[in-house]
Amino acid sequence: MAQCVQSVQELIPDSFVPCVAALCSDEAERLTRLNHLSFAELLKPFSRLTSEVHMRDPNNQLHIIKNLKIAVSNIVTQPPQPGAIGKLLNDVVSGCQPAEGLVANVITAGDYDLNISATTPWFESYRETFLQSMPASDHEFLNHYLACMLVASSGEAEPMEQFSKLSQEQHRIQHNSDYSYPKWFIPNTLKYYVLLHDVTSGDEQRAESIYEEMKQKYGTQGCYLLKINSRAPNRASDEQIPDPWSQYLQKNSIQNQESYEDGPCTLPSSKNSDSNLLSLDGLDNEVKVDGLPNNFRVHPLQLDQCGDPLNTDGSDHAKSASSVHETKKASTGVTRGACLTLTDHDRIRQFIQEFTFRGLLPHIEKTIRQLNDQLISRKGLSRSLFSATKKWFSGSKVPEKSINELKSTSGLLYPPEAPELQIRKMADLCFLVQHYDLAYSCYHTAKKDFLNDQAMLYAAGALEMAAVSAFLQPGAPRPYPAHYMDTAIQTYRDICKNMVLAERCVLLSAEILKSQSKYSEAAALLIRLTSENTWKGLDSDLRSALLLEQAAHCFINMKSPMVRKYAFHMILAGHRFSKAGQKKHALRCYCQAMQVYKGKGWSLAEDHINFTIGRQSYTLRQLDNAVSAFRHILINESKQSAAQQGAFLREYLYVYKNVNQLSPDGPLPQLPLPYINSSATRVFFGHDRRPADGEKQAATHISLDQEYDSESSQQWRELEEHAVAVANKGVIPSSFYPTQYCLNSYSDNSRFPLAVVEEPITVEVAFRNPLKVPLLLSDLSLLWKFQPKDASGKDIEKVRERVTGEPEMIGTEVISEFLINSEESKVARLKLFPHHIGELHILGVVYNLGTIQGSVTVDGIGALPGYHTGKHSLTMSVRGRQDLEIQGPRLNNTKEEKTSVKYGPDRRLDPIVTEEMPLLEVFFIHFPTGLLCGEIRKAYVEFVNVSKCPLTGLKVVSKRPEFFTFGGNTDALTPLSPSTSEHCSAYKTVVTGSPSTGTALVSSASSVDFGTGTGQQLEAIPVPLPDSVLLPGASVQLPMWLRGPDEEGVHEINFLFYYESVKKQPKRRHRVLRHTAVICTSRSLNVRATVCRSNSLEDEEGRGGNMLVFVDVENTNTSEAGVKEFHMVQVSSSSKYWQLHKSVNISENKDAKLASREKGKFCFKAVRCKQKEDAIQSSEKYTFADIIFGNEQIISSASPCADFFYRSLSSELKKPHDELSAHPEKHAAEDAVRLIEKCSEVDLNIVVLWKAYVVEDNKQLILEGQHHVVLHTVGKEAFSHSQKQEPPEMELLKFFRPENTTVSTRPSVEQLSNLIKTSLHYPESFHHPFHQKSLCLVPVTLLLSNCSKADVDVIVDLRHKTTSPEALETHGSFTWLGQTQYKLQLKSQETHSLQLKACFVHTGVYNLGTPRVFARLSDQVTVFETSQQNSMPALIIINNA
Repeated sequence: MAQCVQSVQELIPDSFVPCVAALCSDEAERLTRLNHLSFAELLKPFSRLTSEVHMRDPNNQLHIIKNLKIAVSNIVTQPPQPGAIGKLLNDVVSGCQPAEGLVANVITAGDYDLNISATTPWFESYRETFLQSMPASDHEFLNHYLACMLVASSGEAEPMEQFSKLSQEQHRIQHNSDYSYPKWFIPNTLKYYVLLHDVTSGDEQRAESIYEEMKQKYGTQGCYLLKINSRAPNRASDEQIPDPWSQYLQKNSIQNQESYEDGPCTLPSSKNSDSNLLSLDGLDNEVKVDGLPNNFRVHPLQLDQCGDPLNTDGSDHAKSASSVHETKKASTGVTRGACLTLTDHDRIRQFIQEFTFRGLLPHIEKTIRQLNDQLISRKGLSRSLFSATKKWFSGSKVPEKSINELKSTSGLLYPPEAPELQIRKMADLCFLVQHYDLAYSCYHTAKKDFLNDQAMLYAAGALEMAAVSAFLQPGAPRPYPAHYMDTAIQTYRDICKNMVLAERCVLLSAEILKSQSKYSEAAALLIRLTSENTWKGLDSDLRSALLLEQAAHCFINMKSPMVRKYAFHMILAGHRFSKAGQKKHALRCYCQAMQVYKGKGWSLAEDHINFTIGRQSYTLRQLDNAVSAFRHILINESKQSAAQQGAFLREYLYVYKNVNQLSPDGPLPQLPLPYINSSATRVFFGHDRRPADGEKQAATHISLDQEYDSESSQQWRELEEHAVAVANKGVIPSSFYPTQYCLNSYSDNSRFPLAVVEEPITVEVAFRNPLKVPLLLSDLSLLWKFQPKDASGKDIEKVRERVTGEPEMIGTEVISEFLINSEESKVARLKLFPHHIGELHILGVVYNLGTIQGSVTVDGIGALPGYHTGKHSLTMSVRGRQDLEIQGPRLNNTKEEKTSVKYGPDRRLDPIVTEEMPLLEVFFIHFPTGLLCGEIRKAYVEFVNVSKCPLTGLKVVSKRPEFFTFGGNTDALTPLSPSTSEHCSAYKTVVTGSPSTGTALVSSASSVDFGTGTGQQLEAIPVPLPDSVLLPGASVQLPMWLRGPDEEGVHEINFLFYYESVKKQPKRRHRVLRHTAVICTSRSLNVRATVCRSNSLEDEEGRGGNMLVFVDVENTNTSEAGVKEFHMVQVSSSSKYWQLHKSVNISENKDAKLASREKGKFCFKAVRCKQKEDAIQSSEKYTFADIIFGNEQIISSASPCADFFYRSLSSELKKPHDELSAHPEKHAAEDAVRLIEKCSEVDLNIVVLWKAYVVEDNKQLILEGQHHVVLHTVGKEAFSHSQKQEPPEMELLKFFRPENTTVSTRPSVEQLSNLIKTSLHYPESFHHPFHQKSLCLVPVTLLLSNCSKADVDVIVDLRHKTTSPEALETHGSFTWLGQTQYKLQLKSQETHSLQLKACFVHTGVYNLGTPRVFARLSDQVTVFETSQQNSMPALIIINNA
């Protein structure tokens, strides 16, 4: 239970006090009414004695009574009705609420920190009122009247006669059988005569004389002169007199009368009425009693059933006394005790003391003695009950019968003079004067008697008070008998069906258990009386609510707090408070329980609590709290059914609408639904992409439909950086920042983005509906703030907010309806149209939130006005906003940022609107989506300037420049428009006559003419615009050749179009347009080529160094693409140093065809170009030689053939080559290596041009294409496209560093073997007459040619190196005659001949290629000496002549 102001040792004595009746004459009542108080009310604040009181018990022992309090009340002849008591208790609880700003206790239990109200004053008020309003009953005497004050005024005509009348009236009420109420303790009631004297208006001498007369008649112990009203009521007093009555009368309205009547249900009468009416037993028969008061007819708690509403004017006694609110209204502005001074207060206090000391206590003491004597004489026992109790309890105890064994005889009644009741009377008297030892003994005795008689109501009462007496005994000689209380509660509840008495037991026992820290037992006791079926009606709900709340406090106050039990019982209490109509208390209970359930994953419980809090708050007009509670239900991930969620949502909308109606002009409220994922907000600057129009396809650029790809983003950034660098002569300006058209959570949003005036800004907002019911947003638009600027950047106007009717600055798009289905995530794209430069801040979205009609209706709440006409029927909607607040990236650069949590700015919603810029649109015409590998296709590109500014400096950058070309500076002989190019070749062709058999046609071209410098990594290709400017609204169509990439598959090729404004802008210097072309390539041809040295040492000009080029072409195309066959139309070469001369194996069929999976082999002779060497070094001129197989020559040195050749060559040069180390001591060795390597290098490029015949839609199309093979090294095979590498075998990881990491500079054996070219000249067959001469001598010439550009020392060794018998058989038994070894030096590219003689001894075929040649560079110390490669086998046939 909660903490109480009073301890249980103070509470119980204050709850059971001696009761004294008051019977006043009309004149006496009038005197007290001058203070707006009845006589009983006048005494109430002073009814507690300020000093200890002594009395003697029957054993003549002195007994001390502390803090004795008496209860004085007017006589009422009707018992209170239960309904009236219930209403009073309800009003007491509702009138007592937690104080505003009260600091609650913070209880920490486990993971919970709970703010809990430590005290429950409403429960204490309820308990006090409940105990005081209990009706008197026959089975106990605690609230029976012990004495009666008879009060008359000194101003009466005959005061003594009035006292006699009052005395007779009291006697009649007590002893007449017509009056069953009130109850009197003993027949001989103490009568105490009080003479009231008004000091201001009365005659004091007369009062004193009357008092003397009274003392003589009634004795000094039985009367008192009480002087009051020491000041006039209308005289303003300087001193402020305290009002001690307010705390009693506002808190408790049991006897709160504004008139001299006590009851709210009285017949009409006027204040100055002389006739006094007396109603007997509440019947309508009226008895006129002269001079007698009528203030005891009806109990003040009687319900207002007989009041006449038509006759209430002027009669202030007709006010309801059972309502606290009425009391407060009636008492506002009324000053109680206005005629009393502090002296009067002391007099009243003194009067109470005198009455108690001289009247009441002697009377009680005497009564106890009389009762004790009666009992002793009846029992025939010893003189004192104390000694008797020793005998009763020291012997063997008789086991008490179980409650279930006892008969249901609660209806048994004892006569008033029954000895059992006398014991109970004595016990009650002892209890009232705090003599708990004697009280316990008597209760215990009475309990036994009652149980023996099976008088269960009496037994329960005795058990209850015995338990309380045992607890209150000083020194606690025995433990608290809780089982007594349990038996009493069970008896009251189950047998006697008296729930009021059962509740009193529970309240007392729970307080006692709480004081002993037995919280668990106290909670169980409280919960026992709270079942739904225990009581019916409003009062039962109120009782249950209060008891459940106290049980909850028991759980939280345990040594180990039971937090969840606390919360659960607070919920139950809140539910019962709600049923009892106590909305504020219900709301408080739910709010306190919410602390426990919140955030613990019990979503259904949370929803229930929030829903209830919302409803209760709405009922109490706490609309903000209601909105907040319903908001919580909606924003949590709800596990409720769709119907329940729909109900929650409609309640929320209904409450919100009410809130908005209270302040229609206030700021727009924040709405909780739908969820907005602010970080997923994307902002796009620019117009939407145009769709494809026939053959026209717009550049893909960038749009909100594209997924973000970091690799792609990086590629575009690199392309733009390169374009900017080219435009700025190789330097990227420090102010450069990559253009960002679409800002999202992955982009760099640390800078203010730039928007262009008159170009739309699209904001994509990501909504998510967490509910299982659809949400309908209507009139959805963006909220913004705009600061206009002039051209110099100064503010020119005040900040504009988003207001309808101000579209001249920023146009705002409104989406009329936006439906989000249940649990759906959906994006809305909202546009702004800036018409002025300045700073724009996008704040959030504004919309009407509603739901679609057709789901379940809310309990008791129908649809309200606010219907929406549109595609969907809207039940109800509220207008509100949601802000877009995006948290920037976490900073992690400095030490301070790493050690704390700091976030950078995210400015994607704060664009700066800049001046107009040119805007380019690019369209591709006849752009293919599928190509064969190497296929050449011609398309057209249209450039359109759709802005009002001219653009210039248009360039294209791509990572795949080998894919496209706009043509070189040499004008192409191809059609200029798409319409005329339908069936024309993409190549520049010349019809030739019948050329000499396979002889090359030679032309030359420079790479500079085709915009390709072979040294650069990435080219920015200028677009050849006329006059380099594209005017506003103008469009230009240019041809574009495409070549299918060599690898099959799907290729994404990025184009970046870069352009600038003619007028330089300070903030934005350039703009870019992106296009991603997706090309699917299928296999066509695979070309392999090798080059090797020709055996003939001299060409036509007598110069050495011819080459043979072998070209293998394989048709790898599968028939899926519909290609029937490929025709080789031409093979061209391009090189600075070599050219194809003629075809060696030209066939009869000029047109070389390859069907599917066929291979063709071509062999060509290559010779050196006829250029001077110095010219070769300085020039970028390439010699093109075309060998054609038909009657049309494709000019390979013109566009587009040369373009793609140069582009493929530049991409080949991009590949990294191993660079030699630059240590100075190694230079000599490196030079030697380089010289040796150059011997085996060739720089010859082969271009194979072909046509493919394709059948498509029953039409035959001719496709053209070209493949390139780059030949670097003699003898090394090269391919038209890179071969797939086999993955290397797995190797073990090595965790140590190799000692020698230097790369060996020694050339390979293959490179060394190409230093010297050897050739043997001899007759193919030789006839010799062996029968004449046994030795045959044949002259052989060995030609040695130095292939390098340095002097070479050569050793020729003619000795046979016999390694195996097989080797002997190969060249037979011939021998060289003469010198066996020659040493000579060959100058750069010098040819030297050695005359040798071979000697044969018989006929046969011999291989003369046995001389071994060793070579080394002359000026090198290091000997890279190796055997030179032998030529092909030199076979000679020796015949016998």
